[in-house]
Amino acid sequence: MSVSYLLIALIAMFGHSEDFLGTTLLSRPLVLGPLVGLVLGDVTQGVIIGATLELIFMGNIKVGAAIPPDVITGGVLGTAFAIISGKGPAIALAIAVPVSILAEMVISGLFVLRAMLNKKFSQYADEGDFAGIQRLHIISGLLRPLLMGIIIMLALQLGAGAMKSFLDMIPAWVQTGLQVAGNMLPALGFALLMNLMFNKNMAPYFFLGFMLAAYLKLPVIAIGGFGVIIALLVTQVAPKPAIDDDDDFGNDEEPAEPVKLNPKLSKKDIRSLFFRSLALEANFNFETWQNTGFAFSIIPVLKKFYNTKEGMAAALKRHLQFFNTSPYGSTLIMGITAAMEEQNSGDEDFDEESINSVKLGLMGPLAGVFDSLFWGTFKVIAAGVGTSLAIKGNIMGPLLFLLIFNVPHLLLRYKLTFVGYNAGTRFLQNLAKNNVMDRLTKGSSILGLMVVGAMPATLMNITTPLHIGTDKSAVGIQSILDQVVPAMIPLGLTFLVYYFVKKNIKTTYLLLGLLLLGFAGSIIHLFA
Repeated sequence: MSVSYLLIALIAMFGHSEDFLGTTLLSRPLVLGPLVGLVLGDVTQGVIIGATLELIFMGNIKVGAAIPPDVITGGVLGTAFAIISGKGPAIALAIAVPVSILAEMVISGLFVLRAMLNKKFSQYADEGDFAGIQRLHIISGLLRPLLMGIIIMLALQLGAGAMKSFLDMIPAWVQTGLQVAGNMLPALGFALLMNLMFNKNMAPYFFLGFMLAAYLKLPVIAIGGFGVIIALLVTQVAPKPAIDDDDDFGNDEEPAEPVKLNPKLSKKDIRSLFFRSLALEANFNFETWQNTGFAFSIIPVLKKFYNTKEGMAAALKRHLQFFNTSPYGSTLIMGITAAMEEQNSGDEDFDEESINSVKLGLMGPLAGVFDSLFWGTFKVIAAGVGTSLAIKGNIMGPLLFLLIFNVPHLLLRYKLTFVGYNAGTRFLQNLAKNNVMDRLTKGSSILGLMVVGAMPATLMNITTPLHIGTDKSAVGIQSILDQVVPAMIPLGLTFLVYYFVKKNIKTTYLLLGLLLLGFAGSIIHLFA
């Protein structure tokens, strides 16, 4: 089994390397579960367990300063031990939840260590040593996958036999309780997603998605299609009135931004900027956030413009300042910055401070738009479609999950690099003038909320075995609820967890609370 354990550790290292790969969701349980299953000879179980864990950790995303439970380590070990023992998804979640919480503490320590390296980055910048910055950025980024890979290898080598023996001793009623608890845990993922988008103006779209799934039994992919149509109808712009060509007063269009006659950057240089941007978050830390990733991305551009040590040092120090935005829209800022650095290198009167001013000014607005678009829309749709197929053992689930998210992600990220360099800030001004950003944000919220609303009805199976009356006159409470509002219990539980999320209750406590509620509810026959 040593070879299998080594391969599983490499799968976990691959998941922990996602920050080098553009935050492409390759680290999700829905993706890693089938890979673990492939190594252990049971791909179908890997797909099913991966989908089960994905539902639980669906809202487990890194936004802002929050460090979520480490779903990579927990998911890989949970899937591996569940398949080795033959116990299935219930045991996988029982292992994955506590392991994820423990691994989160290790990763928190790594973020502190990374912050301590900022002094060394600054030293390299003072010396104009771009090679040192590149090297340290990569080394720091590799610490996490290497450390977690070693931990998983040791856990498998030392604990697999003992864990299998322990799991074989678990009685059936405990496994049933864990299964019920597992059915409840997706409520946390849905509530965390709602926390990104849900408000009183957007609430009707959530309930519309729920009703389409609960009453009409439409699949998630169909509800996503309806969401696209509704979003387009709601956000469409009324046509502007025609203006007479002879009316000089009607022509208020601003002149186009000048085209660069002799640009210093080739298409190859701009493509390099895009590819290096995939490692933006490899050295993420809570002091200067994505700053070394930005510097790492733009170093080849700076080498084109600055041939002296002093010029390179000044540019490196400029880009090692605080930086944080959505990785999915980061290349637009990088392209604009590259154009400004080009202008700065050829114009002695250019204001260097304006470069960082533009970066700081764009970080917040682009983070809001692109986080909403990708975390709140594409990821929700991808996870909804992927898990609905994978939970039945269909390998197309993980594949569609990656395609639905990454085809628009990588195409847009690539295109924005060129748009930023060629069009600059004029592109953003035109978007603002036409309210494109606002319409995009609103449309994304509509689509995302409709899909999230459908999930409690389609992806949570919580019922109650309670009855009213005795013997032959007994009436099942669940049958009454189904006639009034199908999937009422999953919906109510989702809103209960959402209430606690809004109260800033820590995710870890909510996870443990749902586990306890499901387990206790199973024992007293309140839930099934």
